Amino acid sequence: MKNASVKNRISTRALLMGTAFGAALLSGLSSASAETLTVWSGYPEMAPFYEHVAKGLKASHPDLEVKVEAIALREHEKRVALGLTGGQEGITVIELSGSTATRYLENSLLPEAPDDVATFVKDTKNFDKFFSDTASYDGTVYGVPLFRGQGALYYNTDMFKAAGLTEPPKTMEDYSAYAEKLTKRDASGKATVSGWSLRLSGGGQGIAEKFWINMHQYGGAILVPTGDGKWKTDFANEAGRKALKQYLANIFTTKTVSPEMPADADAFERGQTAMFIRESWVIGDIAKKAPDLKYATAPLPKGSIALPTNLYVAGDDADIGWEFAKAANSPENLVWLLENVSWLPNRSGVDYSSVTTKQPAFAAFVNYPQGYEFFTLPSIGPIEEILTRVAAQLVVAFGDASMAADDAKIDAFLKKASDEVNTILDREGLAAK
Repeated sequence: MKNASVKNRISTRALLMGTAFGAALLSGLSSASAETLTVWSGYPEMAPFYEHVAKGLKASHPDLEVKVEAIALREHEKRVALGLTGGQEGITVIELSGSTATRYLENSLLPEAPDDVATFVKDTKNFDKFFSDTASYDGTVYGVPLFRGQGALYYNTDMFKAAGLTEPPKTMEDYSAYAEKLTKRDASGKATVSGWSLRLSGGGQGIAEKFWINMHQYGGAILVPTGDGKWKTDFANEAGRKALKQYLANIFTTKTVSPEMPADADAFERGQTAMFIRESWVIGDIAKKAPDLKYATAPLPKGSIALPTNLYVAGDDADIGWEFAKAANSPENLVWLLENVSWLPNRSGVDYSSVTTKQPAFAAFVNYPQGYEFFTLPSIGPIEEILTRVAAQLVVAFGDASMAADDAKIDAFLKKASDEVNTILDREGLAAK
């Protein structure tokens, strides 16, 4: 019954997208042929990489046409939901995180990898078990690991120097203290440049993911496994309180940031924030948009999120799709990926020194301290629903000044949000008893 429920929700989501949009997508799918391979990506910056891989395949497949369709992530996820539940024709290589792919794997909407691909993925010389596991479901390989999102601190070295700061923050307490020193204000005292850009608004689950990263530094998590495929919340506690209180203090007490201020990579590149936490793709973005920006990177106090993205293949007679996925993982192509796109390849045993020597900003992503703790999003069907609901609750909290100095209110908020997550887990048969 659980699988049927998940499938119904996927189908409903697809129908809600609108018949015109859906018809266009399905028409594109049905027009594909054995000589045409379509690549669906949720990261527009990945388009040049897939085109680079396609160019390399021309030597062995001169008649192959590869169409790369890279769109914004949320629209990509809607497209995949419609395409896989509405009937798939042609061959499509689909880029998905392991956690997102789970909903389709639960309902047998993506085929398992052929034996040669499974052997390639399971070979520990190619991929650490962490990555092969995220490309598998119930021990069976369904995808090919490609790249990951991994967080680190970016900081403006000119702003640090002007504030008398000689090294990056080492503790979460340092982050708040640095934010106060780095914030620039107008004559009225209103912040015009944030000391630390926090994700306070914007796209859905991203707010919850960024909160989870900060809370991880305190030892908390939105979800933790309990064994036998079950999960429980771990944020209605001291770690959750410390993380949320830090957000609220920066918004309402020291006023180093606000939901209305420019944020994230764009703000950093324009000199509108002094520091923020983001993945390695920002390095490439800075090179293109703000090549004269003086900045550095640093590991986070305790550890980081690592979000592996895999390539899956849908369609009949899909050998060329799997060949494309393996070709994307050739050492030459992965070095090209790191140098030109800046996402971190997941494959082991590849020499990336030609890139990391040229761009020291990669050091925080590859040369982190011993004992650095990674976490990833659980590969469970309702993970996006859970994160979206937590994010919606957090947005409300970020607008409530009364919570900033009231631990009891913070604790009550965290319990309410935790209870809502547990309700979803219980509905799906995933709650620990």
